[in-house]
Amino acid sequence: MGLTVSSTGAFLTDKKGYSKDRPSDIVVALSGNPNVGKSTLFNALTGLNQHTGNWTGKTVETARGSFLHNGRRIILVDLPGSYSLISHSEEERVAEDYIVFGDADINVVVCDAAVIERNLYLLLQITEITPKTILCVNLVDEAQKKGISIDTEELSRRLKIPVVATAARNGKGINNLCDMIISCADNQPRDAVIPIYDKESERQIEGLLSVLPQKLSIDRRFAAIKILENDTHFLKKYNELYNVNLKEFVPSNTVSPEKIVSGIVKTATDILDGCIKCYNTKRKITDLKIDRIITSKVFSIPIMLLLLGIIFWITIIGANYPSQMLSRFFTGLENPFYEFLLKINLPDAICHMLVYGVYRVVTWIVSVMLPPMAIFFPLFTLLEDLGFLPRIAFNLDKCFQKCRTCGKQALTMCMGFGCNAAGVVGCRIIDSPRERLIAILTNSLVPCNGRFPTLITLITIFFVGTGGILNEIGATLLLCTFVLLSIGMTFLASFLLSKTVLKGIPSSFTLELPSYRRPQILKVIVRSMLDRTLFVLGRAVIAAIPAGLIIWLAANVFINGNSLLSIAANFLDPIGIFLGLDGVILLAFILGLPANEIVIPIIIMAYSRLGTLTDTGDLAFIKTLFIDNGWTTLTALNVIVFSLFHWPCATTLLTIKKETNSLKWTALAAVLPTIIGILLCAAINFISKIIL
Repeated sequence: MGLTVSSTGAFLTDKKGYSKDRPSDIVVALSGNPNVGKSTLFNALTGLNQHTGNWTGKTVETARGSFLHNGRRIILVDLPGSYSLISHSEEERVAEDYIVFGDADINVVVCDAAVIERNLYLLLQITEITPKTILCVNLVDEAQKKGISIDTEELSRRLKIPVVATAARNGKGINNLCDMIISCADNQPRDAVIPIYDKESERQIEGLLSVLPQKLSIDRRFAAIKILENDTHFLKKYNELYNVNLKEFVPSNTVSPEKIVSGIVKTATDILDGCIKCYNTKRKITDLKIDRIITSKVFSIPIMLLLLGIIFWITIIGANYPSQMLSRFFTGLENPFYEFLLKINLPDAICHMLVYGVYRVVTWIVSVMLPPMAIFFPLFTLLEDLGFLPRIAFNLDKCFQKCRTCGKQALTMCMGFGCNAAGVVGCRIIDSPRERLIAILTNSLVPCNGRFPTLITLITIFFVGTGGILNEIGATLLLCTFVLLSIGMTFLASFLLSKTVLKGIPSSFTLELPSYRRPQILKVIVRSMLDRTLFVLGRAVIAAIPAGLIIWLAANVFINGNSLLSIAANFLDPIGIFLGLDGVILLAFILGLPANEIVIPIIIMAYSRLGTLTDTGDLAFIKTLFIDNGWTTLTALNVIVFSLFHWPCATTLLTIKKETNSLKWTALAAVLPTIIGILLCAAINFISKIIL
């Protein structure tokens, strides 16, 4: 095939789209419904690392890349998933704007071969704009497993556009698609089929065509339909780009959207009649049987909790040994590193600061964080590829509806378990500004990956102990209990926000449940390690370096015999005691703002008299150190609760500021979980004193 990857920044952008470097370049818009494999096809063509989650709304912004095929440079624009050019959400508006107003030479519409009938709606809208359209029938391998075959030659004849069958995950048909793109770009297109509407609608379209300007920047028939629909977004965008007010042509008796939809659907049905053959329905019946159980009222929640518990259990038992190995490895490098710094003539104080301050904090984070994440993220990604996460959203939809919010919040909440900042960005899939804001404000109430090491460490050393299957099961059940508490608080906070500062009526949404697919294990592991584990670990290490430096200085700079760290901790001690904590713990959460991962290292360094760790990753040592500094089981419980509910990390707060463009909402996002944490810790501390 001869693909050559080019940087995403290799071409310029303007208000219409992505420009070419030379006339022979071909700009291709990659569009289609959500969950049809567009991003997988994009990766296969460009080699770029565009994440491909198996749920609706995964791609929110356009991804850009380029490659060479037969000496021609093809610029590929991966648009967000969209069901139609009648935009209802932010991602659909992005796709609509580029398809309608962009400067793509070719539109490649990707569809799922197993459900092609619902994918043609978008295709027929696009062929009304430009005949230079290619239908890419993707996932043909999955369709064959379900007993579905498509006569692509007959379909191409009826649509009057090229149709190419592909299986992007396996590379099947990729060369044919590239050949077709070049052929389509170099040759005059045929007149593609266009939907035929009812007689009254067609009469109104003809009437508008007779009065519209002869030269428009888009297809005149498509513009007439948009005018008859009184599509305010289209009319406003056209006026912004071309300074032409088409709104003056809107008639008093506009066409109902239902008539347009029915016309397109009827055309699609007629075209597909006889092009699709179903010779084996066993696979489809199997999927339906599985869905009856997984999405049932009785079994859905228990199955969801069981799978979550299994993931946590595997993570806990699987992370212990590699954590210990990494700890011993980094400890063994400590003295050689110290001696190396001395040999390059660094002052002893600087060497001490770098080794026993920065190095120990960083290696603690790597030892404690890397193994759990390396296990948890691939397992979580497997659920994506299997198609289970959309079913979680389906199961939780009614709960969010009762909270007067959108069911799509379940998807963003799932993203938050990986990274709260990613969950906040994912809130763009929610159409309603009110509901989107609620999802943003409550996303940090679920624990992200940065808080799991703290939770697992404290649960293990204070509640269940180490070793033995019963202890491992107990740790898993406790962790699941705390996760359920965070989910419950998400529901409660969403309900309270919808009843107070963000009142409104909940909207409905359509969630497409994808087919169950066999995940590609190797790609899942590589993608989860690159996209999530190493990225998050790198962010934590970067945050830990200056934090470790500051904390070491604070622990080793003395005023009147007291370190700066102890002075600050003593100042916060009354507040910490009120919450069932102490000043050191509270200070650790404050200094841990750059990343939740460094809270435990900060506590350990603060408790160590010289501001250094003596044995990173040793749970017995950590437990002894904590108990020697006044910790009890009640203290550990309060720390876990406060870890669940306190201000988001700096990355999440900056993301919230960017998404909301408001300091007010960013401040509320920080205050809301903190108030919950303070109230819960104070209540636990107060009740324990009464009981004990």
